[in-house]
Amino acid sequence: MKTIGVLTSGGDAPGMNAALRAVVRTGLYNNVRMMGVMCGYDGLINGDIDDLTLSSVADIIHRGGTILKTARSDEFVTKEGFKRALNVIDVFNIDGLVVLGGDGTFKGAKLLADAGIPTIGIPCTIDNDLGYTDYTIGFFTAVETVVEAIGKVRDTSSSHGRANVIEVMGRNCGDIALYSGIAGGAESIIVPEVEFDIDEICEKVIRGRNRNKLHHIIIVAEGVGNPYNIAKEMEEKTNIETKVTVLGYLQRGGTPNTLDRIMGSEMGKLAVELLIEGKSARALGMKCNDVYDIDIDEALKAKNEFNIDMYNTANILSL
Repeated sequence: MKTIGVLTSGGDAPGMNAALRAVVRTGLYNNVRMMGVMCGYDGLINGDIDDLTLSSVADIIHRGGTILKTARSDEFVTKEGFKRALNVIDVFNIDGLVVLGGDGTFKGAKLLADAGIPTIGIPCTIDNDLGYTDYTIGFFTAVETVVEAIGKVRDTSSSHGRANVIEVMGRNCGDIALYSGIAGGAESIIVPEVEFDIDEICEKVIRGRNRNKLHHIIIVAEGVGNPYNIAKEMEEKTNIETKVTVLGYLQRGGTPNTLDRIMGSEMGKLAVELLIEGKSARALGMKCNDVYDIDIDEALKAKNEFNIDMYNTANILSL
């Protein structure tokens, strides 16, 4: 293993740079040439690759986003595009790859591994939607961003006696809504994994008003329903002015928190060590606070289990 390439693909996540830093420095520590692939799999197709040094990854552990840039590549999964990527890997004498991203990124990693290119995947996605790992890099920073926003929205909602529907990311996974809803003290949490009853939500809001509560925070995972329609129906049924806040890509940015930096550092180090050991087609994850590796095919097949007990706790605590 003389040369290792590293790329970031799909949606960016806080902590990607921490993982990238660990990958590069672990490789250099082991006398391996490190090369950065720009803009994900598109960079692999187009040969947008350059050497990475100690200086390349200096002062990035605290930075959000990814210094390698990122993109989603439809061309990579075509026969012609994939062939070009393999040719580029051969031209640059890349012996192994570390890829950082989510589900789609891992599918690309599996294609490379199946083609004989040793590849390791590091889970970087704010959605926390990979079932084989307890947490993904970027998730907890995104949750903290949402919790901070909830606090600010609560301040203005309390001043006006309003309700507020806050839409968060997580089209198919409600973890951001669930964790931030509990930590932020939301009255109701609407997620794709559990059917919701608008009348029950409105009843809870009315009960809160009757005991002189000044704010009413409803967290909605994107894709569950149109937040503006939910707010309109709530306002009609409760006679309480209801506003909408869509946090959007705000959740992807910002300084990664301590946990995401540590996870990125540990996984980045292990990824390079696995390649040096001759391993391939492995996905890294965290179980019971320990970093581990699993066959990437098994990782992709693992079903993401929603924590219904935590959801029920949220309902009890928000009476």
